[in-house]
Amino acid sequence: MEHVPPPAEELALLDRELAQLDARRAQLLTRRAWLVAALRPTAPDAPRWSTPPLGHGWAPAKPWGAVPKAAKPSTPRSAQNVLLTLGGLLLTVAAVAFTLVSWGSMGIGGRAAVLALVTAAALAAPALLLRRKLAATAEALAALALVLTLLDAYAIHAVATPDADGLTFTAIAAAVLAALWTAYGLALGTLHLPLPAGAFFVQWPLLLGAGSAGAPALVVGWALLATAVLDGAIVLWGKGLGVRVTAGIGLAVTGSAALLTGLGESLTADGPLGAVLPGLLLLTAAAAALAGAWRAPGGYARLGGAVAGLAGVAAAGGVLRAAVPGAWHVPVYLLCGLALLSVVRVRVPRAAGRGVLLASGAVVAGALVWALPGDAAVLLGPVQLVAGVWAGAPDGFRGALGEAMAWPEQAAAPLALAVVAGGLGAAYRWWPTLVRLAAPLAAPGVKARDAAGAGALALGWGAVLLAAATLGVPYPVAVALETVLVAGLLTVAVLGAGRGAGMAGAGSGAAGAGTGVPGSGSGAGPGGAAGGSEPYAGTAGAGAGPGGATGRRGPSAVAVTALVLAVGGAVSLGLLSLAAEGATYAVLGALVVLFAGAALRTRPVVERAVLAVAAVVWGTALTGCVAGSLGLAPHEAAPLLLVVPSVTVLLGARLRNHPVALPVELAGGLGALAAIGLAVPRAPFLALVLALCGVLAAGAAVRPERRPVAGYLAAVLFVTATWVRLAASEVSAPEAYTLPVTVPALVIGVLRRRKDPEASSWTAYGPGLAATLLPSLAVAWGDPDWQRPLLLGVAALVITLLGAKYRVQAPLLLGGAVLALVTLHELAPYVVQVAGALPRWLPPALAGMLLLAVGATYEQRLRDARRLKDVLGRMR
Repeated sequence: MEHVPPPAEELALLDRELAQLDARRAQLLTRRAWLVAALRPTAPDAPRWSTPPLGHGWAPAKPWGAVPKAAKPSTPRSAQNVLLTLGGLLLTVAAVAFTLVSWGSMGIGGRAAVLALVTAAALAAPALLLRRKLAATAEALAALALVLTLLDAYAIHAVATPDADGLTFTAIAAAVLAALWTAYGLALGTLHLPLPAGAFFVQWPLLLGAGSAGAPALVVGWALLATAVLDGAIVLWGKGLGVRVTAGIGLAVTGSAALLTGLGESLTADGPLGAVLPGLLLLTAAAAALAGAWRAPGGYARLGGAVAGLAGVAAAGGVLRAAVPGAWHVPVYLLCGLALLSVVRVRVPRAAGRGVLLASGAVVAGALVWALPGDAAVLLGPVQLVAGVWAGAPDGFRGALGEAMAWPEQAAAPLALAVVAGGLGAAYRWWPTLVRLAAPLAAPGVKARDAAGAGALALGWGAVLLAAATLGVPYPVAVALETVLVAGLLTVAVLGAGRGAGMAGAGSGAAGAGTGVPGSGSGAGPGGAAGGSEPYAGTAGAGAGPGGATGRRGPSAVAVTALVLAVGGAVSLGLLSLAAEGATYAVLGALVVLFAGAALRTRPVVERAVLAVAAVVWGTALTGCVAGSLGLAPHEAAPLLLVVPSVTVLLGARLRNHPVALPVELAGGLGALAAIGLAVPRAPFLALVLALCGVLAAGAAVRPERRPVAGYLAAVLFVTATWVRLAASEVSAPEAYTLPVTVPALVIGVLRRRKDPEASSWTAYGPGLAATLLPSLAVAWGDPDWQRPLLLGVAALVITLLGAKYRVQAPLLLGGAVLALVTLHELAPYVVQVAGALPRWLPPALAGMLLLAVGATYEQRLRDARRLKDVLGRMR
């Protein structure tokens, strides 16, 4: 028989066990603290830790061999540094005060003696202190010596050479100080301050010397470039991080200033000969940057290569730019930037070569940005034709685009786009060759090839449109040209999508050989990919064996780009066609045929859905144009717009569960929504359009997959059409028209509930009750008499009680809502009177008390709300 101790005894046992656990935990924590302290480095003269005895008997607050507080050093290194810094600052302030204030009270000999003695002592003291291993004190005195040398230079200029030019003397003094502190830092290699000081003084002699001589800007640029080259040498071969950081900052500043000086002189040159000297400066800077990149590590080499490439483009492009008209300046720089791609055939370090390629890409991107406003004007310019639909064909393509753009200045933009598009297209066509050529510097993959093809397609399309605008082709030619471009883009989208889908299904059992570069080979076996070891290996083949490489899945980037461009171009083309009635019909009809045909030919679901929706949109626009040609008012044209939604409903019934069916029907629904919006100003037409939309929704509700949504939508549309019709006819007693509908609807609902008890009450009773309750509520809300609100309130009360008794959701909620609104309508005047009679402070006080009460019983109210939700949810 198992013994169970009494609760008091068991509680005592638990307390003892917990106390033992606490004691053991304290012992382990103490042991851990001792181990942490034992592992810390100690001073040379500190006593060693003794080995603690095994067991658990050591004192919890004091490890063995712990150093007492009095034995620890009282002045840590941070305090020493603070004292030395303060001492150096005080000496520096004293030296400055002496030089500026007390200098004049001494003779020339005394001045020279004091300066020489103090400076020599300050320079000699660090060497003696370093021998005694007092490095921090030596650093402080070296800082003092640095300030004293500056004061010496100031004093010499103020007394010995007061008539000398300030810039010239400063340049000479900076050179002397640079040499002095560089030699001093090399002699005392352990000090951290002298060499960075020398690197700082190096920045000024050439620049100040050129300024003092009144040299032109180009000479100043050469001085800056020479200083930058010296800084680069210090960065590469200097000793110490401080020296390299100081020289690196100087390199960035002086190098940038030299490049900007050369670029400015090149851009302002009068002719090719005038741009030669700035070009020579830029070429020298490019050579220096490339030489530095040759030896620099990683990212710095890439940055140097990029700077070299940009400087070379600025040099060559500056000379060529001066020989061509202003509109062709950017294409000249673009060609120079493309010439940088030849770096792949030159033996340069990989990082530096990549930097040159980045510079080429930056130049190309700048040229594309320059041409972008012209393309934007071509695409968005036809928007202005919306204000004057069918006002007549404009005078040429430019007349349809407006005069916001200076088209003669964009004459070279199509060429820039065409050159870049041609280069990308060639790369896409001969990709394996490009990969082989770029192998020393880069290893582009399949995604890069897709991006090149997509870019070539987009830029070529933009080049053609922009060329048509700059040439000022006639309006019919422009319309025909854009139509042909849209057709071509749709062809590319269809073919590309089909090819991508075909590639997705291939490869699981097919054997192929990859021709990756460098090297080639054949892949075989499970999961094997064909080709070489590079990321682009296997471009021309597929893996072999089960699970082998299957290629790209879905449409390629070229196909997606073509689809996007086709949709955007179709929108611009549709706007452009609004200038003439014949052009509008021709263009919209062609767009409907093109997009519908493309939707039938393409295979991926998303692309097919986009094309089908676009065809529906163009069809809706075409029916609107027909209404405009017939001279119909907007509300009269509304029923005509329902032709396309009717076609989409029939098409959806044919497609049924096809993924494209829903987008097509939704696009048709947008057309129906537009028709409703046009009919709003005239109530009779609005009622007609709502009823026709209800018929379309009811037709869609015949299909089981659309019934849950379309059925309710049809009921709402029919009821709303009835209300609008009654309101348009100024009916004062809507019950005469609604009750004959409500009674049979409720009878049908009762019969359905008997046949199917699980049927929703909203489906069975909702339409019938809403057909009478809601119109009567709308009339009663503005009825000044008491009979209608009374009868409606009684009817709503009865319906609510019946819904509560039989636990039916629709009668309960509909009746309760109508009853509440009727009661509010009847009590509103009295509430207003009472509110006007109450003090102003009372409503806010009552509201605050209500909020406090709800907040105090929040949890209970939340439970009540959840319980009510559950009760309503269990009703049918």
